[in-house]
Amino acid sequence: MTRMGRTDPGASELSRARMSEEEFRALYRRLRDQRPWGPGDRRGALNHLTSAGTQAAASEVRLGRTVSLAAPVEGDVTPDNPDPARHLMKGIPGTGRGVAFGMDRIEMNIHGNADSHLDALCHVSFDGELYNGVPVDTITANGATELTVGLAANGVVGRGVLLDIPRTRGVPWLEPGEHVTVDDLLAAEQAQGVRAGRGDILLVAVGHRRRRRERGPWNAAAYRAGLHPEVMPLLADRQIAVLGSDGNNDVAPSVTEKVDFPIHVLAVNALGVMLLDYLQFGDLIRICEEADRWTFLCVIAPLRLPHGTGSPINPIAVL
Repeated sequence: MTRMGRTDPGASELSRARMSEEEFRALYRRLRDQRPWGPGDRRGALNHLTSAGTQAAASEVRLGRTVSLAAPVEGDVTPDNPDPARHLMKGIPGTGRGVAFGMDRIEMNIHGNADSHLDALCHVSFDGELYNGVPVDTITANGATELTVGLAANGVVGRGVLLDIPRTRGVPWLEPGEHVTVDDLLAAEQAQGVRAGRGDILLVAVGHRRRRRERGPWNAAAYRAGLHPEVMPLLADRQIAVLGSDGNNDVAPSVTEKVDFPIHVLAVNALGVMLLDYLQFGDLIRICEEADRWTFLCVIAPLRLPHGTGSPINPIAVL
């Protein structure tokens, strides 16, 4: 397959970047078969994040500054959020004497295209199986019983590495349909003086949130920037623990024939890499540019949903 350069892709370039179903399935089998863990494994790439790695990540804290990587939960109907979260007031304190309480309830679609969330290893099935051959019937109407977000109940804490692809390309954002290549990742590492490695929480900025803020919401389910499937062997070789983006990691329309979410399939299903979708990097990018460094302590704390296929999240970067 021809790799794309770092210029805006035209129609002919997008055509060359497409991956056939046969090519994709060969890549899927290659990544699946190179997993270093046995058939009983249920942690996936979290195995790359060791206690020693977490201790080392703490040394990234030098400024004592914290920044959220989550977007505010939105309640408005927009083209990318047709089923928004509902924040309901269940109790409003009166003005009388004595104790009273304000009471809230929230309802949300965890895996939507607007709110920041984590995808657990039970989120993606392919050819009738979940990660590591776990049967899909482990997901029932009452929730999942295997590979749930409960695997991250104690939090995921490690070194975060942010690669800002629009910055490297010299553009404000990648347009919907554009994709991040291996060349993009390597160029960003060189420009930013970093190298993602074993146990890292890799965050790849495509500028989705900035484009949404400046241009307004659009149908992100149908059109969005993301990663090309060709990047996954590099991330597997680097032993990345978690992958996140300010989009949902996948390009739309898909560049892969008959597979709409190739990154989700390769990351979650083949490699056991939990995904962080629709994060927000604006504040983090500003601090990283000021400090001239792109690594930090990253703390991910999903809700304790024992049977969940994912969770809303508010990851925190500590610099």
